[in-house]
Amino acid sequence: MKWIRKKRVLLVLLVSFVFLLFFNTNWMSWFYPIHYKNEIRTHADTYEVDPFLVASIIRVESNYKLSRESKMGAIGLMQLMPDTANWILEKEQMKDVTMDELKHEPDANIKIGTWYIDYLSDHFDGNPIATIAAYNAGQGNVGNWIKKGMWDGKLDTINEIPVGETRHYVQRVIYYYNQYKDIYQEF
Repeated sequence: MKWIRKKRVLLVLLVSFVFLLFFNTNWMSWFYPIHYKNEIRTHADTYEVDPFLVASIIRVESNYKLSRESKMGAIGLMQLMPDTANWILEKEQMKDVTMDELKHEPDANIKIGTWYIDYLSDHFDGNPIATIAAYNAGQGNVGNWIKKGMWDGKLDTINEIPVGETRHYVQRVIYYYNQYKDIYQEF
């Protein structure tokens, strides 16, 4: 009889703990963490880019795994292609940043990636959906899709993106963006 009471007491304590834990904390952040918040916030402020967008792109590109290199050769948290990274480094005259730093240093990679998001956003007149697509497929490809009427660059026509990988990429970035906005509410 005592054993059953102890089990009930333990069960009530466990349920109470879980209840308090879930309702007094932002428990969803356990499933949708944002790493490198300071670096993201700093560079998002500098380049006037939504920090949730930067975090969402990092989540989809590398899942916050530093030093990641794709099969295609993209490097770092934001999976920058070496040619794109070199072009940005030359354009912004960042002679002190090396490709090795872009691969292994979160601050340098987030800085260059955020600059690139800002650049693409300017190119597509602030259209965040076209910007996300261009981050994956390239500015020229997305520009051609829009110019040729293959896709209009809008949220409600994502299913018309002519390349499946890019379509899926945009959907994933938007999904994480919405999750982050709901969970964190401010950055």
